[in-house]
Amino acid sequence: MVYLMLADGFEEVEALTVVDLLRRADIDVMMTSITGERLVHGTHGVNVEADMLFNPAVMKDIDAVVLPGGMPGAANLDADEQLAALLKDAAAKGAAVAAICAAPMILGHHGLLEGKKATIYSGMEGELYGAEHADGTVVIDGNIITSMGPGTAMDFGLALIAYLKDEKTSAKVRADLLYRG
Repeated sequence: MVYLMLADGFEEVEALTVVDLLRRADIDVMMTSITGERLVHGTHGVNVEADMLFNPAVMKDIDAVVLPGGMPGAANLDADEQLAALLKDAAAKGAAVAAICAAPMILGHHGLLEGKKATIYSGMEGELYGAEHADGTVVIDGNIITSMGPGTAMDFGLALIAYLKDEKTSAKVRADLLYRG
């Protein structure tokens, strides 16, 4: 199961593109609200009803945890200590931990980037504590997957499909969408 975490102020393009692409690839993904409410408010006024409320006790068989960026969404995710514990546990168990835009800072702040290569929204490279900044729209280092921002959301989603399923499925979704990026 993939859990895409939502907090008020999330970047809509990053969250919804990833959910859409993963579901096209028949990957189970749950939009998960950390706000205590199922209705989560995007940074550009797009409100989304999450599939579930954040409850680490019921989040089993985690294949990946995905963190969209946006502000103050990424800062709201960063401040949640239960989420930090879940991320550390998931990463330690080999699940993919993926973050885009400002959200890789969360991984840096919680020690998940030590000795890894990662990317982040331009100008935020100093938030990648412990990581070597790598140029690229998507950077994969072990089970850590990072991407740069809204304009790289398609590449990020397709990379997640390749990582979680296979390159053939990713290529099919890419072709079906006529994506040439």
